[in-house]
Amino acid sequence: MQPQRLLVVEDDDAVRMTIELGLQAEGYTVDAVSSTREAIARLNDTPYPIVISDIYLDERTGLDVLEAARGRRADCAVILMTARGTMETVMAATRGGAFDYIAKPFDWDKMLETVKRAEASFEAPEEDEDTEIEDLPESEMIGSSSGMVGIYKIVSRVAPTDATVLLEGETGTGKELIARMIHRNSKRAEQPFAPVDCGAVAPALLESELFGALKGSYTGADRDRLGVFEAAHRGTVFLDEIGDVELNFQLKLLRFLQEREIRPLGAPRAKVVDVRVVAATNKNVQRMVDEGKFREDLWFRLNVVRIVVPPLRERRGDVALLAHHFLRKYNERYGLNARLTESGLRAMEEYAWPGNVRQLQHMMERLTVLAPQGRIDEEAVRDAIEMMEPREEGGDTLADKENEQIRRVLAATGGNKSRAAKILGIERKTLYRKLKQMGLL
Repeated sequence: MQPQRLLVVEDDDAVRMTIELGLQAEGYTVDAVSSTREAIARLNDTPYPIVISDIYLDERTGLDVLEAARGRRADCAVILMTARGTMETVMAATRGGAFDYIAKPFDWDKMLETVKRAEASFEAPEEDEDTEIEDLPESEMIGSSSGMVGIYKIVSRVAPTDATVLLEGETGTGKELIARMIHRNSKRAEQPFAPVDCGAVAPALLESELFGALKGSYTGADRDRLGVFEAAHRGTVFLDEIGDVELNFQLKLLRFLQEREIRPLGAPRAKVVDVRVVAATNKNVQRMVDEGKFREDLWFRLNVVRIVVPPLRERRGDVALLAHHFLRKYNERYGLNARLTESGLRAMEEYAWPGNVRQLQHMMERLTVLAPQGRIDEEAVRDAIEMMEPREEGGDTLADKENEQIRRVLAATGGNKSRAAKILGIERKTLYRKLKQMGLL
């Protein structure tokens, strides 16, 4: 591919000359100007494929150059530079379609690498067609593999009953979705569905969480508290991570399952409640019973109907369905039109997915927001996988790619840092630290 003709817009003579001479040495044809007026005049005459512009120039800014360049040529790759960037400026640049955003003073190798990436973006992908699946199901409980079809059969038979169900499977396999599917297809569908993460509730508080408590029954109980079982009367209670319940509380849980009565802390008498219980665990409860860590009688009470949810690596044929489902979901949420290519889908199907469907969902959200030119290809998928893999802080898997991803996610979420941190898979305080390092806080 022949080097492109570029326009450089920079009011600092030394910086403008450095970029101009450096690119000319690489074989590029360069037009260089020092003002937005000159830049827009040039853009009116010539649809440049690549434009490099400072943000803060004169009475107008590089954002005006960006608008003019993209207005003249929709696929123009505009690289913006600034020594005093702000979050608002970066977001405006990203929303305006800027190809990249470089902080000054810049490293020349970084500048040249960015220009070459911009140049490569015009190359047509070879034999990497977009994939599409028509008539995608609306439900997130998706899969046509034998393991999932078997689950559907069990759910269809057990849902109309009041039988207690135990769901076993690795974290992220979709156990709560199955619990909700059981509830939606039961005679209790119009009543509450109450999920409780037993592993996230402190053992000392689990009893009051489930059974309730009266005012004054313990230190800090300044009012009556309605327990989950009573609040979900005539509905379904989903006890997630049941394997984390402490042994001394398991007996009380067993009594509830036997008698369907609760006694709130501090209450003089018990009361009857009508709830269906669906429990889930990512642990081998049978082994815990053998080791004396889980009551055998409680295990029998919970294990009326047992459903084992297979990990995603054992149902790779479902990856395409799930990926397209999440792609549609996040395209609609963010008003985007990202596409998944054949190479991107192959890379997903080859991956082991240690975090199962939940990991695939989070990665599809990330890819939908960040996809270069809206195409999720093999490189984009492998980059996303690399970013999600455990890494040492400051490792070379971050740097420029991560900064670019942070910019795009913040723009897509309208500057919502909590949402951006979730999509990026990092804590909010980590995002703040990285924004500070990028000079955006």
